[in-house]
Amino acid sequence: MYSKTIVAFMISLAATSGISWLVALACQSTQQSATMTSDSAGSTTGFLSAKVINAYPKLTFSSPVEYTHANDGTNRVFVVEQEGRIRAFENDATTASAGIYLDIRSKVASGGEMGLLGLAFHPDFKQNGFFYVNYTKNNPRETIVSRFKASSANASQVDPASEVILFRFDQPYANHNGGKVLFGPDGYLYVSTGDGGSGGDPQNNGQNRSSWLGKILRVDVNSTGKGQYGIPADNPFKGNTNGYREEIFAYGLRNPWRVSFDEQGRLWAGDVGQNKIEEIDIVTKGGNYGWRIKEANADYNSKDNKVNATDLIAPVWQYTHDNGDVSITGGVVYRGALNPALRGKYIYADYASGRIWALTTNGSKAATNQEIVTQAGTISAFGEDRKNELYLCDLGSGKILKLVGN
Repeated sequence: MYSKTIVAFMISLAATSGISWLVALACQSTQQSATMTSDSAGSTTGFLSAKVINAYPKLTFSSPVEYTHANDGTNRVFVVEQEGRIRAFENDATTASAGIYLDIRSKVASGGEMGLLGLAFHPDFKQNGFFYVNYTKNNPRETIVSRFKASSANASQVDPASEVILFRFDQPYANHNGGKVLFGPDGYLYVSTGDGGSGGDPQNNGQNRSSWLGKILRVDVNSTGKGQYGIPADNPFKGNTNGYREEIFAYGLRNPWRVSFDEQGRLWAGDVGQNKIEEIDIVTKGGNYGWRIKEANADYNSKDNKVNATDLIAPVWQYTHDNGDVSITGGVVYRGALNPALRGKYIYADYASGRIWALTTNGSKAATNQEIVTQAGTISAFGEDRKNELYLCDLGSGKILKLVGN
Protein backbone atom coordinates (compact mmCIF):
# COMPACT_ATOMS: atom_id res chain seq x y z
CA MET A 1 0.00 0.00 0.00
CA TYR A 2 1.98 3.04 1.19
CA SER A 3 5.22 1.21 0.42
CA LYS A 4 4.28 0.38 -3.17
CA THR A 5 5.95 1.80 -6.20
CA ILE A 6 3.83 3.58 -8.80
CA VAL A 7 4.10 0.55 -11.09
CA ALA A 8 2.78 -1.83 -8.46
CA PHE A 9 0.03 0.63 -7.58
CA MET A 10 -1.08 0.66 -11.20
CA ILE A 11 -1.09 -3.12 -11.19
CA SER A 12 -3.37 -3.06 -8.17
CA LEU A 13 -5.70 -0.57 -9.83
CA ALA A 14 -5.93 -2.73 -12.92
CA ALA A 15 -6.58 -5.88 -10.91
CA THR A 16 -9.91 -7.30 -9.79
CA SER A 17 -11.59 -5.29 -7.04
CA GLY A 18 -10.30 -6.16 -3.58
CA ILE A 19 -6.94 -7.67 -4.55
CA SER A 20 -4.63 -4.66 -4.25
CA TRP A 21 -3.72 -5.46 -0.66
CA LEU A 22 -1.35 -8.32 -1.44
CA VAL A 23 0.28 -6.45 -4.31
CA ALA A 24 0.97 -3.84 -1.63
CA LEU A 25 3.40 -6.30 -0.09
CA ALA A 26 6.12 -5.80 -2.74
CA CYS A 27 9.90 -5.18 -2.52
CA GLN A 28 13.54 -4.08 -3.85
CA SER A 29 16.42 -5.42 -6.14
CA THR A 30 19.87 -6.65 -7.12
CA GLN A 31 20.91 -9.33 -9.56
CA GLN A 32 20.40 -12.87 -8.29
CA SER A 33 23.24 -14.31 -6.28
CA ALA A 34 25.81 -16.44 -8.04
CA THR A 35 24.61 -19.39 -5.98
CA MET A 36 21.12 -18.99 -7.41
CA THR A 37 20.24 -20.02 -10.94
CA SER A 38 16.92 -19.67 -12.69
CA ASP A 39 15.34 -20.72 -15.97
CA SER A 40 12.02 -19.14 -15.00
CA ALA A 41 12.37 -15.76 -16.69
CA GLY A 42 9.96 -16.29 -19.53
CA SER A 43 8.83 -19.83 -20.20
CA THR A 44 8.61 -23.34 -18.81
CA THR A 45 11.59 -25.51 -19.74
CA GLY A 46 12.85 -28.96 -18.90
CA PHE A 47 10.84 -31.82 -17.49
CA LEU A 48 8.71 -29.97 -14.94
CA SER A 49 5.17 -29.02 -15.87
CA ALA A 50 1.85 -28.51 -14.18
CA LYS A 51 -1.45 -26.74 -14.54
CA VAL A 52 -4.16 -25.41 -12.25
CA ILE A 53 -7.84 -26.28 -12.43
CA ASN A 54 -10.89 -24.96 -10.62
CA ALA A 55 -11.12 -27.40 -7.73
CA TYR A 56 -14.76 -26.61 -6.89
CA PRO A 57 -16.56 -25.22 -9.96
CA LYS A 58 -19.80 -24.65 -8.05
CA LEU A 59 -18.19 -22.64 -5.23
CA THR A 60 -16.94 -19.06 -5.02
CA PHE A 61 -15.51 -17.37 -1.95
CA SER A 62 -15.07 -13.77 -0.82
CA SER A 63 -11.35 -12.91 -0.90
CA PRO A 64 -10.01 -16.33 0.15
CA VAL A 65 -6.68 -16.17 2.01
CA GLU A 66 -6.30 -19.67 3.48
CA TYR A 67 -7.15 -23.27 2.60
CA THR A 68 -6.60 -26.09 5.06
CA HIS A 69 -8.01 -29.21 6.72
CA ALA A 70 -8.37 -30.31 10.33
CA ASN A 71 -6.40 -33.58 10.08
CA ASP A 72 -9.34 -35.25 11.82
CA GLY A 73 -9.80 -38.19 9.48
CA THR A 74 -12.66 -36.60 7.56
CA ASN A 75 -12.75 -35.29 4.01
CA ARG A 76 -13.76 -31.80 5.13
CA VAL A 77 -11.74 -28.71 4.17
CA PHE A 78 -11.86 -25.08 5.28
CA VAL A 79 -11.45 -21.76 3.48
CA VAL A 80 -10.76 -18.49 5.28
CA GLU A 81 -12.40 -15.37 3.87
CA GLN A 82 -10.54 -12.15 4.60
CA GLU A 83 -13.59 -10.28 5.88
CA GLY A 84 -13.86 -12.62 8.86
CA ARG A 85 -15.53 -15.91 7.96
CA ILE A 86 -14.39 -19.52 7.78
CA ARG A 87 -16.27 -21.78 5.37
CA ALA A 88 -16.36 -25.59 5.64
CA PHE A 89 -17.29 -28.17 3.01
CA GLU A 90 -16.60 -31.63 1.64
CA ASN A 91 -13.49 -31.91 -0.52
CA ASP A 92 -15.34 -32.98 -3.65
CA ALA A 93 -15.33 -31.27 -7.03
CA THR A 94 -19.12 -31.57 -7.17
CA THR A 95 -19.69 -29.79 -3.84
CA ALA A 96 -22.31 -27.07 -4.34
CA SER A 97 -22.39 -25.36 -0.94
CA ALA A 98 -19.92 -24.30 1.75
CA GLY A 99 -21.36 -23.71 5.20
CA ILE A 100 -20.28 -20.91 7.50
CA TYR A 101 -18.12 -22.58 10.14
CA LEU A 102 -17.19 -19.40 12.03
CA ASP A 103 -18.33 -15.81 11.50
CA ILE A 104 -16.35 -13.15 13.39
CA ARG A 105 -16.86 -10.27 10.95
CA SER A 106 -18.02 -8.11 13.86
CA LYS A 107 -14.59 -8.52 15.49
CA VAL A 108 -12.43 -8.17 12.38
CA ALA A 109 -11.19 -5.05 10.60
CA SER A 110 -10.65 -6.07 6.98
CA GLY A 111 -9.59 -4.44 3.75
CA GLY A 112 -6.20 -3.69 2.30
CA GLU A 113 -3.85 -6.08 4.12
CA MET A 114 -6.04 -6.39 7.20
CA GLY A 115 -8.58 -9.08 7.99
CA LEU A 116 -8.91 -12.66 9.16
CA LEU A 117 -5.55 -13.87 7.91
CA GLY A 118 -4.76 -17.32 9.33
CA LEU A 119 -6.24 -20.57 10.64
CA ALA A 120 -4.59 -23.59 12.29
CA PHE A 121 -6.22 -26.64 13.86
CA HIS A 122 -4.77 -28.08 17.04
CA PRO A 123 -2.98 -31.42 16.46
CA ASP A 124 -5.55 -32.95 18.84
CA PHE A 125 -8.52 -31.13 17.33
CA LYS A 126 -10.50 -34.34 17.05
CA GLN A 127 -10.38 -34.66 20.85
CA ASN A 128 -10.37 -31.04 22.07
CA GLY A 129 -12.08 -29.06 19.28
CA PHE A 130 -9.47 -26.27 19.45
CA PHE A 131 -8.40 -24.16 16.49
CA TYR A 132 -6.46 -20.90 16.29
CA VAL A 133 -6.83 -17.77 14.19
CA ASN A 134 -4.91 -14.59 13.43
CA TYR A 135 -6.86 -11.42 12.66
CA THR A 136 -6.65 -7.63 12.80
CA LYS A 137 -9.00 -5.22 14.53
CA ASN A 138 -9.35 -1.46 14.87
CA ASN A 139 -9.76 1.01 17.77
CA PRO A 140 -7.02 0.31 18.65
CA ARG A 141 -5.45 -1.31 15.59
CA GLU A 142 -4.11 -4.65 16.77
CA THR A 143 -3.29 -8.18 15.74
CA ILE A 144 -5.17 -10.81 17.74
CA VAL A 145 -4.08 -14.45 18.00
CA SER A 146 -6.86 -16.43 19.62
CA ARG A 147 -8.39 -19.86 20.12
CA PHE A 148 -11.90 -21.03 19.37
CA LYS A 149 -13.53 -24.29 20.45
CA ALA A 150 -15.86 -26.44 18.38
CA SER A 151 -18.49 -28.24 20.45
CA SER A 152 -17.46 -31.45 18.70
CA ALA A 153 -15.02 -32.37 15.97
CA ASN A 154 -17.85 -32.75 13.46
CA ALA A 155 -19.73 -29.58 14.44
CA SER A 156 -20.95 -27.59 11.44
CA GLN A 157 -20.73 -24.23 13.23
CA VAL A 158 -18.64 -22.72 16.02
CA ASP A 159 -19.83 -20.18 18.56
CA PRO A 160 -17.86 -16.89 18.26
CA ALA A 161 -18.27 -16.50 22.03
CA SER A 162 -15.94 -19.47 22.55
CA GLU A 163 -12.97 -17.23 21.74
CA VAL A 164 -10.02 -17.13 24.14
CA ILE A 165 -7.31 -14.60 23.26
CA LEU A 166 -3.75 -15.93 23.55
CA PHE A 167 -2.00 -12.62 22.88
CA ARG A 168 -2.44 -9.32 21.10
CA PHE A 169 -0.10 -6.56 19.97
CA ASP A 170 -0.35 -3.11 18.42
CA GLN A 171 -0.09 -2.53 14.69
CA PRO A 172 1.31 0.94 13.94
CA TYR A 173 0.11 0.88 10.32
CA ALA A 174 -2.50 -1.02 8.33
CA ASN A 175 -0.10 -3.03 6.17
CA HIS A 176 2.53 -5.74 6.71
CA ASN A 177 0.58 -7.86 9.17
CA GLY A 178 2.01 -11.28 8.33
CA GLY A 179 -0.87 -13.46 9.44
CA LYS A 180 0.03 -17.12 9.16
CA VAL A 181 -0.55 -19.49 12.09
CA LEU A 182 0.49 -23.13 11.93
CA PHE A 183 1.62 -25.99 14.11
CA GLY A 184 5.12 -27.32 13.70
CA PRO A 185 6.20 -30.94 13.93
CA ASP A 186 7.23 -30.13 17.52
CA GLY A 187 3.59 -29.43 18.43
CA TYR A 188 4.17 -25.72 19.02
CA LEU A 189 2.18 -22.91 17.39
CA TYR A 190 4.11 -20.68 15.00
CA VAL A 191 2.91 -17.19 14.06
CA SER A 192 4.32 -14.96 11.31
CA THR A 193 4.26 -11.21 11.86
CA GLY A 194 5.11 -8.35 9.50
CA ASP A 195 7.27 -5.37 10.44
CA GLY A 196 4.26 -3.18 11.25
CA GLY A 197 3.95 -1.47 7.92
CA SER A 198 4.40 1.86 6.23
CA GLY A 199 7.53 1.48 4.06
CA GLY A 200 11.14 0.74 4.91
CA ASP A 201 10.33 -0.36 8.48
CA PRO A 202 10.52 3.19 9.93
CA GLN A 203 10.46 1.88 13.52
CA ASN A 204 13.13 -0.77 12.81
CA ASN A 205 10.84 -3.44 14.24
CA GLY A 206 12.47 -6.25 12.26
CA GLN A 207 15.71 -5.90 14.23
CA ASN A 208 14.08 -4.98 17.54
CA ARG A 209 13.87 -8.14 19.61
CA SER A 210 11.65 -6.36 22.13
CA SER A 211 8.96 -6.03 19.45
CA TRP A 212 6.43 -8.62 18.28
CA LEU A 213 6.79 -7.33 14.71
CA GLY A 214 8.91 -8.65 11.85
CA LYS A 215 9.21 -12.06 13.47
CA ILE A 216 8.34 -15.72 13.53
CA LEU A 217 6.88 -16.41 16.97
CA ARG A 218 6.64 -19.82 18.65
CA VAL A 219 4.45 -20.63 21.66
CA ASP A 220 3.21 -23.68 23.53
CA VAL A 221 -0.59 -23.64 23.49
CA ASN A 222 -0.71 -26.58 25.91
CA SER A 223 0.96 -24.55 28.65
CA THR A 224 -0.31 -21.69 30.79
CA GLY A 225 2.98 -20.10 31.80
CA LYS A 226 2.01 -16.82 30.10
CA GLY A 227 -1.72 -17.08 30.77
CA GLN A 228 -3.18 -18.88 27.76
CA TYR A 229 0.15 -20.19 26.41
CA GLY A 230 3.69 -20.92 27.49
CA ILE A 231 7.21 -20.38 26.18
CA PRO A 232 8.95 -23.49 24.82
CA ALA A 233 12.03 -24.34 26.84
CA ASP A 234 14.34 -24.00 23.84
CA ASN A 235 13.02 -20.71 22.46
CA PRO A 236 16.16 -18.67 21.77
CA PHE A 237 15.34 -15.77 24.12
CA LYS A 238 13.58 -17.63 26.91
CA GLY A 239 14.68 -16.27 30.27
CA ASN A 240 16.73 -13.42 28.77
CA THR A 241 17.36 -10.29 30.85
CA ASN A 242 17.56 -7.88 27.89
CA GLY A 243 13.85 -7.26 27.48
CA TYR A 244 13.61 -9.41 24.35
CA ARG A 245 10.28 -11.11 23.69
CA GLU A 246 10.52 -14.72 24.76
CA GLU A 247 8.00 -15.69 22.08
CA ILE A 248 10.49 -14.93 19.27
CA PHE A 249 11.72 -17.88 17.23
CA ALA A 250 13.40 -15.86 14.43
CA TYR A 251 13.55 -12.20 13.42
CA GLY A 252 14.66 -9.70 10.78
CA LEU A 253 11.67 -10.31 8.47
CA ARG A 254 9.67 -7.74 6.52
CA ASN A 255 6.37 -9.44 5.78
CA PRO A 256 6.42 -13.24 5.92
CA TRP A 257 2.84 -13.49 4.70
CA ARG A 258 2.88 -17.27 4.19
CA VAL A 259 5.14 -19.87 5.82
CA SER A 260 5.04 -23.69 5.86
CA PHE A 261 6.84 -26.77 7.15
CA ASP A 262 8.15 -29.53 4.90
CA GLU A 263 8.51 -33.25 5.64
CA GLN A 264 12.03 -32.67 6.98
CA GLY A 265 10.71 -30.19 9.53
CA ARG A 266 12.21 -27.18 7.75
CA LEU A 267 10.28 -23.92 8.02
CA TRP A 268 9.96 -22.08 4.69
CA ALA A 269 8.99 -18.42 4.47
CA GLY A 270 8.16 -16.25 1.49
CA ASP A 271 9.18 -12.80 2.71
CA VAL A 272 7.75 -9.92 0.68
CA GLY A 273 10.35 -7.31 -0.20
CA GLN A 274 10.43 -3.53 -0.27
CA ASN A 275 10.90 -2.21 -3.82
CA LYS A 276 13.04 -4.58 -5.85
CA ILE A 277 13.59 -8.08 -4.41
CA GLU A 278 11.42 -10.95 -3.20
CA GLU A 279 13.00 -13.66 -1.07
CA ILE A 280 12.54 -17.20 0.20
CA ASP A 281 14.06 -18.14 3.55
CA ILE A 282 14.51 -21.41 5.36
CA VAL A 283 13.94 -20.23 8.92
CA THR A 284 16.01 -21.59 11.78
CA LYS A 285 15.77 -21.00 15.51
CA GLY A 286 17.30 -17.70 16.56
CA GLY A 287 18.05 -16.68 12.99
CA ASN A 288 18.29 -13.04 11.89
CA TYR A 289 17.11 -12.68 8.28
CA GLY A 290 18.43 -9.18 7.84
CA TRP A 291 15.54 -6.78 7.32
CA ARG A 292 15.90 -3.73 7.35
CA ILE A 293 19.69 -3.94 7.15
CA LYS A 294 19.29 -6.09 4.05
CA GLU A 295 16.60 -6.67 1.51
CA ALA A 296 17.41 -10.24 0.51
CA ASN A 297 21.15 -10.11 -0.35
CA ALA A 298 21.18 -6.37 -1.10
CA ASP A 299 22.08 -3.62 1.36
CA TYR A 300 19.03 -1.60 2.36
CA ASN A 301 19.51 0.47 5.51
CA SER A 302 22.56 -0.44 7.53
CA LYS A 303 23.70 2.95 8.83
CA ASP A 304 21.94 2.71 12.21
CA ASN A 305 22.16 -1.04 12.74
CA LYS A 306 25.10 -2.31 14.73
CA VAL A 307 24.83 -5.90 13.56
CA ASN A 308 27.65 -8.02 12.20
CA ALA A 309 26.76 -8.82 8.60
CA THR A 310 28.13 -12.33 9.04
CA ASP A 311 25.37 -12.98 11.58
CA LEU A 312 22.65 -12.40 9.00
CA ILE A 313 21.15 -15.41 7.22
CA ALA A 314 20.85 -15.03 3.47
CA PRO A 315 17.80 -16.23 1.56
CA VAL A 316 17.87 -19.60 -0.13
CA TRP A 317 16.37 -17.89 -3.18
CA GLN A 318 15.53 -14.39 -4.36
CA TYR A 319 14.12 -12.78 -7.48
CA THR A 320 13.90 -9.23 -8.75
CA HIS A 321 10.98 -7.23 -10.09
CA ASP A 322 12.54 -7.02 -13.55
CA ASN A 323 10.03 -9.39 -15.16
CA GLY A 324 6.89 -8.01 -13.53
CA ASP A 325 7.06 -10.31 -10.50
CA VAL A 326 6.66 -7.98 -7.52
CA SER A 327 5.03 -9.77 -4.58
CA ILE A 328 5.88 -13.29 -3.46
CA THR A 329 3.26 -15.65 -2.08
CA GLY A 330 5.06 -18.24 0.01
CA GLY A 331 4.12 -21.81 -0.79
CA VAL A 332 4.55 -25.44 0.20
CA VAL A 333 7.04 -28.22 -0.46
CA TYR A 334 4.95 -30.60 -2.56
CA ARG A 335 4.38 -34.08 -1.15
CA GLY A 336 1.31 -35.22 -3.07
CA ALA A 337 0.86 -37.92 -5.70
CA LEU A 338 -0.76 -36.18 -8.68
CA ASN A 339 2.54 -34.78 -10.00
CA PRO A 340 5.46 -37.00 -8.88
CA ALA A 341 8.03 -34.84 -10.69
CA LEU A 342 7.28 -31.99 -8.30
CA ARG A 343 7.63 -34.01 -5.10
CA GLY A 344 10.11 -32.43 -2.70
CA LYS A 345 10.14 -29.09 -4.52
CA TYR A 346 9.02 -25.82 -2.99
CA ILE A 347 6.03 -24.56 -4.98
CA TYR A 348 5.38 -20.83 -4.69
CA ALA A 349 3.90 -17.95 -6.69
CA ASP A 350 4.02 -14.25 -7.41
CA TYR A 351 0.75 -12.54 -6.57
CA ALA A 352 1.02 -9.83 -9.21
CA SER A 353 2.26 -11.83 -12.22
CA GLY A 354 0.44 -15.07 -11.40
CA ARG A 355 3.51 -17.16 -12.14
CA ILE A 356 4.12 -20.36 -10.20
CA TRP A 357 7.58 -21.87 -9.75
CA ALA A 358 9.19 -25.02 -8.39
CA LEU A 359 12.34 -24.41 -6.35
CA THR A 360 14.86 -27.20 -5.77
CA THR A 361 17.57 -26.97 -3.12
CA ASN A 362 20.51 -29.31 -2.76
CA GLY A 363 20.99 -28.87 0.97
CA SER A 364 23.18 -25.78 0.63
CA LYS A 365 22.52 -22.23 -0.51
CA ALA A 366 22.57 -23.37 -4.13
CA ALA A 367 19.18 -23.83 -5.77
CA THR A 368 17.49 -24.15 -9.13
CA ASN A 369 14.17 -22.58 -9.96
CA GLN A 370 11.72 -23.34 -12.75
CA GLU A 371 8.47 -21.78 -13.84
CA ILE A 372 5.72 -24.40 -14.03
CA VAL A 373 2.60 -22.27 -14.59
CA THR A 374 2.67 -19.02 -16.55
CA GLN A 375 -0.46 -17.31 -15.20
CA ALA A 376 -2.52 -18.91 -12.45
CA GLY A 377 -4.37 -15.88 -11.08
CA THR A 378 -4.00 -13.63 -8.04
CA ILE A 379 -2.64 -16.28 -5.72
CA SER A 380 -2.93 -15.26 -2.07
CA ALA A 381 -2.11 -18.60 -0.43
CA PHE A 382 -1.33 -22.28 -0.88
CA GLY A 383 -2.85 -25.10 1.14
CA GLU A 384 -3.03 -28.88 1.32
CA ASP A 385 -5.80 -31.43 1.72
CA ARG A 386 -5.50 -34.60 3.80
CA LYS A 387 -3.83 -36.38 0.85
CA ASN A 388 -1.20 -33.64 0.66
CA GLU A 389 -2.41 -32.38 -2.70
CA LEU A 390 -1.81 -28.71 -3.33
CA TYR A 391 -4.49 -26.01 -3.62
CA LEU A 392 -4.27 -22.30 -4.33
CA CYS A 393 -6.49 -19.42 -3.22
CA ASP A 394 -7.24 -16.97 -6.05
CA LEU A 395 -8.14 -13.83 -4.15
CA GLY A 396 -9.50 -11.92 -7.12
CA SER A 397 -11.80 -14.54 -8.61
CA GLY A 398 -12.74 -16.17 -5.30
CA LYS A 399 -11.85 -19.59 -6.70
CA ILE A 400 -9.92 -22.39 -5.07
CA LEU A 401 -7.56 -23.88 -7.64
CA LYS A 402 -5.84 -27.26 -7.61
CA LEU A 403 -2.34 -27.98 -8.89
CA VAL A 404 -2.32 -31.06 -11.15
CA GLY A 405 -0.04 -32.59 -13.76
CA ASN A 406 -0.17 -31.47 -17.37
